[in-house]
Amino acid sequence: MSREATIQTFDPNGLGLANGNLFGLPFSPEEAQLIIIPVPWEVTVSYSQGTAQAPQAILAASLQVDLFDSDMPDAWKMGIAMLPIDESIVQKSHDFREKAKEIIDALMDGETEETLKSELEAVNRACTELKVWVKIQAKKWLAQGKKVALLGGDHSTPLGLICALGERTENFGILHIDAHCDLRESYEGFKYSHASIMYNALKMPELTKLVQVGIRDFCETEYLLAQHSNERIMIYEHRNMLKDRFRGRSWDEICDEIISNLPQDVYVSFDIDGLDPSLCPSTGTPVPGGLRFEEAMYLVEKVVETGRKIIGFDLNEVGTGTEWDANVGARVLFRLCNYLGKSQGLI
Repeated sequence: MSREATIQTFDPNGLGLANGNLFGLPFSPEEAQLIIIPVPWEVTVSYSQGTAQAPQAILAASLQVDLFDSDMPDAWKMGIAMLPIDESIVQKSHDFREKAKEIIDALMDGETEETLKSELEAVNRACTELKVWVKIQAKKWLAQGKKVALLGGDHSTPLGLICALGERTENFGILHIDAHCDLRESYEGFKYSHASIMYNALKMPELTKLVQVGIRDFCETEYLLAQHSNERIMIYEHRNMLKDRFRGRSWDEICDEIISNLPQDVYVSFDIDGLDPSLCPSTGTPVPGGLRFEEAMYLVEKVVETGRKIIGFDLNEVGTGTEWDANVGARVLFRLCNYLGKSQGLI
């Protein structure tokens, strides 16, 4: 069935259909214009676990999301489809998470990365293989003219997608919403740690600007890397944004400044812990403070309003300790899908 025929036979005002599809939408990947790659992976998490179950939890919670968006009433018609969750990735994440935890425990007991070299190499090899797998999946669907986004998992998961998109553009920027900079060269010996995603992404010369928003927990090395980046990395620390607002500056003005640093093509990397922890209490590394839901959405909306194009996005670090986490995650995901669609002229 064509996408147009599917649209004609679907009632967007009906009950969320338990048809196995994201948001209960009727589209197959072949019919959809936006493909979501679920990546149930959390091998290198350094605090709380649970994000590997996020794609399944968000899929279930997505049936509670109404499809009508007053700003983009027909957004659902572009077609969104999440690929099936790969159970082999689930198993591999579980197995290598156990190995990674043994390494972390050994380091805390006084072992060194040198004495744990072979164990670290095994975990790093598995993470490298995941990056390659994600990149292959992304390139497959991009080659078919689809737009592609990713649902993690921990924040290490989207590197393959970012690389795939980077190969298709000469110049793009990342709008990174997060409590953390994720600029460590490695963390606990893990080359592809969730704390290193942006450090790894910056190895791509096509990535000309990294604009980080909501940051409130980072180390001195990360700070100095940004300071010496010739403004390739821009950190909007949450406390400083709040100070501006306490002094009377509007969020609208702050958003304009943030967006002015971004090039025409923008990738959005959304770590749920960029939000206030009341919205994501089970996320892996919660930090006090953070953006409110509509503040974050307003920032992404303004990116689109400036005429910039969202070339892809990821949503990561959604915890699964409560149904609330997945509920919020599903709503963030829906809005990001719609903003991508609007920026790409699919709506």
